[in-house]
Amino acid sequence: MDCQYLPLESTGQFSQLFLDYLAQKDSLRPFYNRFPKLPAFREQIKEKSFDESKRRILVDALERQYEAIADKPDFSVLLEPNTFTVTTGHQLNIFTGPLYIVYKLITTINLAKQLKETYPSYNFVPVYWMATEDHDFAEINHFSFFGKNYAWQTEQRGAVGRMNPKELKNLFDQIPEKLSLFEEAYLKQDTLADATRYYINKLFGVEGLICLDADDAGLKGIFAPTMRDELLNQHSGQLVNEQTERLAEMGYKTVITPRDINLFYLDDQIRERIERTEKGDYRVIHTKIRFSESQILALLAEHPEQFSPNVVLRPLYQETILPNLAYIGGPSEVPYWLQLKDVFDHFQTPFPLLMPRNFAMYIPAVSAKRIRKLGLTPEDLFKDNLTLKHEFVDTHTRHSLKFDKENKTVNQALDAILHKAQMVDPTLEKAVLAETKRFANAIVRLEKKMRRAEERNQETGIRQLLAVKNELFPNGSLQERSENFLTFYLNDRTFLQKMLSAFDPFNYQMQLCLE
Repeated sequence: MDCQYLPLESTGQFSQLFLDYLAQKDSLRPFYNRFPKLPAFREQIKEKSFDESKRRILVDALERQYEAIADKPDFSVLLEPNTFTVTTGHQLNIFTGPLYIVYKLITTINLAKQLKETYPSYNFVPVYWMATEDHDFAEINHFSFFGKNYAWQTEQRGAVGRMNPKELKNLFDQIPEKLSLFEEAYLKQDTLADATRYYINKLFGVEGLICLDADDAGLKGIFAPTMRDELLNQHSGQLVNEQTERLAEMGYKTVITPRDINLFYLDDQIRERIERTEKGDYRVIHTKIRFSESQILALLAEHPEQFSPNVVLRPLYQETILPNLAYIGGPSEVPYWLQLKDVFDHFQTPFPLLMPRNFAMYIPAVSAKRIRKLGLTPEDLFKDNLTLKHEFVDTHTRHSLKFDKENKTVNQALDAILHKAQMVDPTLEKAVLAETKRFANAIVRLEKKMRRAEERNQETGIRQLLAVKNELFPNGSLQERSENFLTFYLNDRTFLQKMLSAFDPFNYQMQLCLE
């Protein structure tokens, strides 16, 4: 592949907070620990301690979760004190969801490999944190495949990882292609978490990627002291609000809004927020479930798995149960992690290196050939259609489409006419200026007509240009945010390997991959 690069700020696709973080703006320095450069990992390793008992609980959880998978990874490496993880996370979008989710996984895999090359005395395990407890089904129930959207309809509720995926059989009847891997996953596994683990292991297990389902009693037990503090003292919301206010004063828009209690009650078909009432007891919203303080603390002690951290505490949960060094996130995730630094400090937990994932646009051979023929640059592809069309016409026309020279001559004549008219009668000035304005408007109209005529002359090239643009920006959105990897993988079984070879986890630019 021919890889070309474009600074992210040149794409017009990213928030200022995200871009300023990548630019290492001094004012943002208090909101993170270390910037993700390769040498910073040595310091992060020194700071990250992770005791043997936690490693055993983690490995036991993974062994249970992979029990039905024949070609499961060897988790024993995680018991070694010189082993660390690098992690990305995402919701359980069906059929992997948009391309960028696959790109997050590839970035994480490549980071682990590069760290091993740089620090050979340590082991680095790439981890996919499956957001099994998330309950926003509408965000994961659909995917785009060859330009058509497919959606899973269900009456199931609660944490999506616990849902039965066999209902997806109806979708397989609609999809024109035979997708054997996903049929194996969705129709033969009991939960969406199991199905996702199954196909991710088939796609990336050989690269060392491990899928972790944190909806686990043993893992929640490690985090129970923090959840107890949240129920009793509600520190996290106040700390995040203070960080958010500081960012707002600097002119940044923030992503997350904390609650007083940043925990959900989790049970079959239920994941609802926990609130403390004015009387001092607790209620689960949208239900009749109520607890006294002693009752909810007893439940936490006995069944920590029935408590689920929200977006504020989930990152802290992750860093509590993993020997983790870095989190690989997208352009919305990185900014919201910047709101959380004080929470980590309060609970005396090292803040991980916060890395953006790789950003890419994959350009198949047919489109790549058109781009080269049309003479388009990476910058051109991110311009709006009107600007792109105008610049294309100006570049390829054999004619002058403006009356600049003629306008200069006529304006000089009009100035002379105005001077003469004023000499005869000063009141004629308005009449001459009105005629001058009408003439200028007429010139503008003529230029527009000439441009439209030239666009008709170049209709074939413009049509090819907009076809390429629409292919790379389906529905006006970045390709990686809408297309599914199957769109390319079914035509080229080496697609994933090509992206694994192309991505550098420390290259924080937009990458255009032309076949």
